[in-house]
Amino acid sequence: MESFNPKLHLPILIFGVAAPFVIPGVTIQIAVLWVMVLFALTWDIMGGQMGYNSLGNILFFGSGMYISALVQISMFANVSEYTASSGAVDFTYTNSEYFWGLGWGILAAGIGSALLAASLGWTLFGLRGPYFAIGTLGIALTAGELMGTWEWVGAGGGLAMPVYPGSADGKSLMFYFMCFFAAIGTYLFCSWLYSTRFGLAINAIRDDEQKAEAMGIHTLRYKTIAWSVSAFFLGISGALFGNMTGFVEPLEVAFPVATFGIFMVAMSLLGGKGTLWGPILGAVLFHILKEFTWTYFLGWQWVALGVLIIVNVVFFQQGIMGWLMEKFPERFGIIVDKKETAK
Repeated sequence: MESFNPKLHLPILIFGVAAPFVIPGVTIQIAVLWVMVLFALTWDIMGGQMGYNSLGNILFFGSGMYISALVQISMFANVSEYTASSGAVDFTYTNSEYFWGLGWGILAAGIGSALLAASLGWTLFGLRGPYFAIGTLGIALTAGELMGTWEWVGAGGGLAMPVYPGSADGKSLMFYFMCFFAAIGTYLFCSWLYSTRFGLAINAIRDDEQKAEAMGIHTLRYKTIAWSVSAFFLGISGALFGNMTGFVEPLEVAFPVATFGIFMVAMSLLGGKGTLWGPILGAVLFHILKEFTWTYFLGWQWVALGVLIIVNVVFFQQGIMGWLMEKFPERFGIIVDKKETAK
């Protein structure tokens, strides 16, 4: 694992805390940046550290969004009446009801998504390589279509989240910091996780799963736990994002496989999968490029992102961090025997 001076964390913390006050006009965009960082970090637990490339991790983002919404609504209202297409019943939440519902909803989103990952893992981890990737993609696509037909949760028309009992600026600021601390919490947890025996075990699975099993590593258990950890943080991010946008829709908001689902993979590859800081760096650069192209090159944004992914995959597979670690190994605590290199 790459070694970084802890002092480098300070500028990130300063930026994260000061950003919504210094540049308030882009508070939501930076909040989404922290969600992107969380996306990349959680995908890399499976794809980078363990070698299981999932194309369906967006499933847990969407499940967390729906679980949170249903918990928040059902605590103080009838779900079927709240989501009725007639819209005849008006629900107004008090401050206490809103914040209690939000807290329990976020917690339930994380736990529910982790349990969903654990239950799916017993079946999907029978697949390996591209079959696992396609299997997870199929489940994510299916989830969006199924939620689009379930009338109880609003079906294709979606459902509105409980309204924040305050000003729009207050809502933006609150969810900004919640997204920021969710990303920081994910980073700290991953940093600790990779330094334990668990990190060594999932790296062994990545390097050679059959040998890892022969060494006595219970691979199915480790794979299930790793996916559940990833799903836990993704579920929390889904709950935050759903409340921040104020509306949950199955295909474009909760289960956007073609956008967020692909972005989390592309960000990890760009920064350098299998490293701690690579996904973070990839998320920042990818999000900046995405916002720039969406703003100034609308209509060409997919071309630009497509070219970036092609160049990354074909010519730059190790990613930015991988390249830096090859170029400057000493800065990452990698000792190179120059005599052996010269030979």
